[in-house]
Amino acid sequence: MFKINLTLALRNLLKYKGFSFINLFGLSIGLSCCLLIGIYIANELSFDRYHAKAERIWRVSREFRNKDGTMQLHLGHLAPPFGPLLKNEFSVIEDATRMLQTNASLRRGDQLFLEEEFFFAEPGTFRMFDIPLVQGSIASIDEPYTVLLSERSAKKIFGDQDPVNQVLRANDLLDLKVTGVYKDFPYNSHFHPDFLASFATMRDTNIYGQQQLETNWGNNSFSTFLLLPEGYEGSKLEAQFPAFLDKVMASVYSGNGMLKPSDMTSLHLMPLTDIHLKSHLDSELEENGDLRRVYIFAAIALFVLLIACVNYMNLSTARSATRAKEIGIRKVVGAYRREIIGQFLSEAVLLSLSAVILACLLTFLMLPAVNKLLGQELTVSYGQAGTFALAAGALALATGLLAGAYPAFFLSGLRPLKIIRGGTGNEQSGSGINLRKILVVSQFSISLILIIATLVVFTQLKFMQSKSLGLNKDQVVTLNFYNPLASKYDAFYNELLSSSVIKNATRSSRLPSGRLLDSFGSAQLQMNGDTLEPTQVDLKMVTIDHRFFPLYDIGMAAGRNYQSDQGMDRRSSFILNEAAIRNLRIPSSEEAIGKRINYGNRDAQIVGVVKDFNFESLHQDILPMIFFVPSDSTFFNFISIKIDGARTTEALAHIQATWQKFLPEFPYDYSFLDEQYGQLYEAEQRQGRVFIAFALIAIVVACLGLFGLASFTVERRHKEIGIRKVLGASVTGITGLLAKDFLKLVLVAIVIASPVAYWVMGKWLADFAYRINISWWMFVLAGILALAIAFLTVSFQSVKAALMNPVRSLRSE
Repeated sequence: MFKINLTLALRNLLKYKGFSFINLFGLSIGLSCCLLIGIYIANELSFDRYHAKAERIWRVSREFRNKDGTMQLHLGHLAPPFGPLLKNEFSVIEDATRMLQTNASLRRGDQLFLEEEFFFAEPGTFRMFDIPLVQGSIASIDEPYTVLLSERSAKKIFGDQDPVNQVLRANDLLDLKVTGVYKDFPYNSHFHPDFLASFATMRDTNIYGQQQLETNWGNNSFSTFLLLPEGYEGSKLEAQFPAFLDKVMASVYSGNGMLKPSDMTSLHLMPLTDIHLKSHLDSELEENGDLRRVYIFAAIALFVLLIACVNYMNLSTARSATRAKEIGIRKVVGAYRREIIGQFLSEAVLLSLSAVILACLLTFLMLPAVNKLLGQELTVSYGQAGTFALAAGALALATGLLAGAYPAFFLSGLRPLKIIRGGTGNEQSGSGINLRKILVVSQFSISLILIIATLVVFTQLKFMQSKSLGLNKDQVVTLNFYNPLASKYDAFYNELLSSSVIKNATRSSRLPSGRLLDSFGSAQLQMNGDTLEPTQVDLKMVTIDHRFFPLYDIGMAAGRNYQSDQGMDRRSSFILNEAAIRNLRIPSSEEAIGKRINYGNRDAQIVGVVKDFNFESLHQDILPMIFFVPSDSTFFNFISIKIDGARTTEALAHIQATWQKFLPEFPYDYSFLDEQYGQLYEAEQRQGRVFIAFALIAIVVACLGLFGLASFTVERRHKEIGIRKVLGASVTGITGLLAKDFLKLVLVAIVIASPVAYWVMGKWLADFAYRINISWWMFVLAGILALAIAFLTVSFQSVKAALMNPVRSLRSE
């Protein structure tokens, strides 16, 4: 029976070539979308799972709270004392390790390399994580001044030479001996160190110092991981952290009255395998993925496949009249209904299996383009080929059964006597037509939601790119500030300004477009008379020099800018932003001028208030900020240089020459600030491109089905069309007659899709502090596009039928 069904299925697919092509093409596209997104999802879910102990590794994060209990900051890093103290305090912790990520300038002979993925790592890192060695040994990882390199870095620095036992000069401060080379961390790791230097090196006071490692509770820059027993619930350990904090940090929070350390800060655990998709803290080792994005992409891929399945259902039931006699004869000669159902399911599965072969080919051809679209490195390795083939086969089988189920039961229910007498044999033909209408509406509803989503995403992106930030980010070149420059910065600045291509330069601890993570907490403010009273406002601090606000064209709301980096301004002045004034409940910016404020153990006056500007991305609200000139130039981390935009090449050459004159021991590495702002919205840009791609695919597949339905409608009504033409009907009239039924369905789809799209995209926009309003024109434009595409699709067949010679249509009458 199976062989017979397969033979009949193959014959029917070849007999109805147009029907078969439409369904094969649609299912191939739908299946290819599912396979591509399946590869993406499998990759996202695989992050960090390649480690043998992955299920037992937990990351510790630290949350800071204001005095009223609201969250101030949540970092994915800890202060350095925590790691050893946790290991000593809790016997359940089998191992613990700390890592510190930093930038390093490395010299080998005359070559300089600026490395951003330089880590100091404790020996526990190699016990907990799988880091396969290619050369050398990790035996010396406990020894100071040693480093291991990734294969990529070893190749870049040493070429074909053996790097083991070679020496690298780091930051012009110390020599590091290369003791081994390890395999590059795979793409599906949430961090990718290129250098792993021994943590013991940090005991050197020129680097960090042993005392700092034991007592510095303020530098929360250390990634800390714990190894717990198999099956142990991290929540059990986390419940014991408040008492631990009160014990080890009592002296740190002793100046906060009755507040305990656990009232102000807390520690949290997260499984290693959850970090990539579920962790979006204020500091991360790298930008993570997003579980919501996985759900969105999966839903879109399934919707596209669903549209293709709907095409199959619609076209199969629409051509029921052409197959009615075949079914009737088979029933008369004794075929059971289950045999007919088997035949139609066989056709659907055969078509689906053919489609999945084409889909696999499309998937591998499109994978490079998808990687570019998503910013990923998706691959299917030889080891994964079997799993991929099995998944593709299962998907094809499920799709075939889903697509073929309704037509199989619908067509097998046709009554043989009515068929042979000349009817359709189906007493429920009305319900079949109604279902086809519902399916067409569903197709276009999905397509319209994707079109509206695309319009919203790109309108929001355009809004973010064009919104005034309150500062001028154009023609600003940024560099890292190194401590050796501190003593000769004035000469460096004068050399820069000696050329007319340089307009200004300034230093700061943070750059606009970066996160505001530095804070001494809340301040004490002068309220009545000379009394300083505590506030509940967390102020984010940025250290600057007196040229910062002029360079960025940030205006003053009241008071004045700093006059210089020396004298009274350096010791006894603060500048706040308007958001800080509002949060501190000072009636106006003018009234803030002259008030005393104690912040970070500095008792000073407010000399100025700057207008609010967006320091961070538009995902975040403008936070209360405090700016001051530091007492020590080592508090600066960046240099911003304003250049003549018409002479960019000349300006960059002058900056490089000046850099090499004053800092020859450090590599010259620059970036443009406007590009850094652009990078803040890369995820949204990728998402927008994905929406466009899937919206186009959904429309194409839906229109393909509409084209097929229009063909069958014209075929079924060709005699009616002939009679109308004989009676004088115009081509336009006939085209409108045939098209209007389909356009009505698209109008219904617009009505259904609009509120759904409004709700979904409203949720998406909620992630932005500054966002557009979803406007009526987006729905109108999406509707017009859908109607125009549907009309053009149907009109092709309608015009063709209307132009046909009526004699041919009526000849058989």
